Amino acid sequence: MTPLSSVVLDQRAVLTVGGADRRAFLQGLVSNDVERAGPGQAIHAALLTPQGKFLHDLFIVELGDTLLLDVEASRRTELLKRLSMYRLRSKVSLADGGDDWSVVAFFGAGAGVPFGLDEEAGHAMPTAGGVVFVDPRLPALGLRAILPRGEAEKIAVARGFAQAPFATYDRLRLAQGVPDGSRDLPIEKAILLESGFDELNGVDWKKGCYMGQELTARTKYRGLVRKRLMPVEIEGPVPAPGTPLFFDGKDAGEMRSGVDGLGLALVRLEAAAASAAAGRPIEAGASRLVAKRPDWARF
Repeated sequence: MTPLSSVVLDQRAVLTVGGADRRAFLQGLVSNDVERAGPGQAIHAALLTPQGKFLHDLFIVELGDTLLLDVEASRRTELLKRLSMYRLRSKVSLADGGDDWSVVAFFGAGAGVPFGLDEEAGHAMPTAGGVVFVDPRLPALGLRAILPRGEAEKIAVARGFAQAPFATYDRLRLAQGVPDGSRDLPIEKAILLESGFDELNGVDWKKGCYMGQELTARTKYRGLVRKRLMPVEIEGPVPAPGTPLFFDGKDAGEMRSGVDGLGLALVRLEAAAASAAAGRPIEAGASRLVAKRPDWARF
């Protein structure tokens, strides 16, 4: 049984969105239904270019009268600037959470039990001045929490979680085939449906218009997906992100993130099928990859 573990995700940061128009403002920008985000429910979404290519991923949950956005720390200033461009006359306040918040992952068998959370994707609960929620992408990834900085370690100890290195959580994520922001989704290039956002609850097909919706919908309804992000088992050194993949001398895709013999790669579905049928691995430089279809995927 996997022990209860926690890790502070220093790679993530928090932006705050307040004001009377906070929901309507984000609703017209991101891929998921912001009306579903509340104190009891978190969502995962993406901000896209007008052409439907990936810009940012974000988790959204409400605390009091403010929406908290869990975003990539290294790109939060860029995202804040972009959101500010779209504010116009909306009654919205945007701010960088700065040193006020920490983003934490809690994982292991029964990780929700110490917090009184079930395994429903996105189920959220206010906790210790912040909020904790089941990962809205995939409950197998455990919980995420946005907590006042300095409280995370105390809460982890009080709830029976041992501190773990980031690589432990990263291996869990990679084994499940779940992308991690721009580490796996090239900015202004990645397409949501090649990246699992549909099955991982990141797109709402019934909401109104949002930026990039047209290409996303066309990709789905015309069946245009020919490549998918897939977990790969690696024999040899972990290839650098961007390393080309080949099978029988033909283009088979491109490597993304990886650690300790596990990785994610954007793999051509035809190449993945041919590799499995032949019982031979895909090549990535000096390494050999075996692509696996995630249990949650529909392809």
